[in-house]
This record gives sequence, C-alpha cells and structure tokens, in this order.
Amino acid sequence: MKEPALDLVVAALRKIRETSDHLPRASRISLAQLQSVAPNKADLLAPIRERVRVCTKCRHLASSRTQTVFGVGNPDAELMFIGEAPGADEDKRGEPFVGRAGQLLTKIIETMGFSREQVYIANILKCRPDTSPGSFGNRPPTPLEMQTCRPYLVEQIDIIQPKVLVALGAVAVEGLLGTRATMRELRGRWHSYNGTPLMITYHPAYLLRNQSPSEKRKVWEDMLQVLERLERPITERQRNYFL
Repeated sequence: MKEPALDLVVAALRKIRETSDHLPRASRISLAQLQSVAPNKADLLAPIRERVRVCTKCRHLASSRTQTVFGVGNPDAELMFIGEAPGADEDKRGEPFVGRAGQLLTKIIETMGFSREQVYIANILKCRPDTSPGSFGNRPPTPLEMQTCRPYLVEQIDIIQPKVLVALGAVAVEGLLGTRATMRELRGRWHSYNGTPLMITYHPAYLLRNQSPSEKRKVWEDMLQVLERLERPITERQRNYFL
C-alpha cells in the first residue's frame, strides 16, 4: 500500500475512534429512557375510544344503545379475549362481559392465574345489537354490523399487540376472521390472526346453557393450551381443573 493511502486509512480509523468516544454505550441507556421513547398504549387507545363513543355508522344501534362498550383491561396485556357484542348488562355499565357470562369468563381468567385487570377484553361490536320492543334477551350481530365495527377492534389489537388472542364463540370468529364454521370445526387447535396465535373456544354463555362437564372441560383444555403458548407455569391443580 502506498504511504498516502496508508495515511488516509490511519486518519479514517482515528476519526472513527474519536467519534465513537462521544457516542453513548447501549449499557448506559436506562430503562426509564427507553420507556420514555416507547409509545403509551393507553394514550394511543384514547382517541379510538372517543371515536367509538360518538360513532353513528350503524344508526339503528346508535339510537338504541345506552352507551358504547369499548373494552377493558391492560393495554400492555399479553392475552386478549374477544367476544361478539355487548348484552343488556354491558350496555348499562359500559364494560364488556359483566353479566352472568362475564362472571364465568372472570372465573376462567382468574383460574388461569390472571386478573381481569391484567388481560384485555373487547367485542367485535361496540354497541348492543338492538332488539324488537318487548322482546327479551340478546340477538347476534349481523355480518354487516360486524364488518362496519370491525376496524375499531383491528386498531385495538394493533396497538395492544397481545401475544395470544382468544376468540369466544363462532360469531366472534366470523367477525374477526370472516370465517363461518361450526365450533366443532374451529376449537381445540391454533389459528392465526395477522401472525398472532389465536385460540378459538366456546363463548361462556354457551357453557351457561350447556352444563355438560365435558363441554366445560373442552374450554379449560383450550385455556391450558393458551397458558403453554404464553409459557406460563401450570400447576397440577390447574391441569386437573373443571369449570
């Protein structure tokens, strides 16, 4: 190598060394600094919640609802449950899964080792499907209603970025994936939503109607698969548990 070229190389190396001395080392960057850069998911969800609150895309639902039901739980949750739509109890309180089916879901969540505050719970629809005057109970959402409301849920999932999704019932699956099939065809195995592992299981309301121990056990076996995917410890009591 000619001397002028060698001089250039030496000068370049010296410049790199001088520059690197002024750069912060990765080990010196504190967790607080990293957290200050990371977006606050609750803040990202807030404007979506407000858009949902004033939404009138489905005018018949906007006029019949008491309030919208956005979602509840930890925006940083690793586990997210998705139902189909609010019922009468949820419409009154503005929170998903607070009626009898919600109480059973809470029991499932707690038996898994979580609290409601640690997971995130939402529905395909943010409004209670309207019913005829004088009628009782709840009706399932229509495909058009789910298609109209689905973008809100997509935004929620994109922000929360859970490690695992659980879809509760065939209607929730249809709203989330656009797939129409029986629960016998769907449950008990892993699916995927945009790369996120998705477990499909029975809606808690189904278990309230069908008290068969075998059906309840199926749901719990699905939840054991979820715990394994999340790499959570499973006790012997949990493995042998029946709802």
